[in-house]
Amino acid sequence: MDSVTPTQAASPTMVVVPEESEQAGVSPLAAALERVGDRWSFLLVETILDGSRRFNELIEQMPGLAPNILTDRLRRLERDGILRATPYSKRPPRMEYALTADGRDLAGALRLLADWGARRSPAGTELHDPIRHASCGTPLEARWYCPTCAIAVSDHDAAENRAV
Repeated sequence: MDSVTPTQAASPTMVVVPEESEQAGVSPLAAALERVGDRWSFLLVETILDGSRRFNELIEQMPGLAPNILTDRLRRLERDGILRATPYSKRPPRMEYALTADGRDLAGALRLLADWGARRSPAGTELHDPIRHASCGTPLEARWYCPTCAIAVSDHDAAENRAV
């Protein structure tokens, strides 16, 4: 019988963070996925985008999420600086969860991922509307932008040290 490593024994829904010695040469995308790379973490951040939420509100708004999994993801996201827990009751201790600045930054990436998914729904499922410009209704397109040059930058003109 082969021995099981901690990575192999981990939950199939959570990415295992390697030890520091294993992280040498990890790409920026891999590092990001180590922090928030599972379904429930992404959906949890999405649920809190509109404002802070309490534990029971999160359970109600995220059908299928078991309380123990929610507790685990809240702790991980707080530890990684994505969420901030603020007590609203001392007895019993109760928390309200809000996004930190890092969590709000992550929201932009999640919107792009959600838009990508909306444009590529599997066959037989309802297509969702892409994100649209409020003024004219045109679907928006994400572009790299250089603030120094004040221009949109094509993938071809971007530096070669990209994360993906």
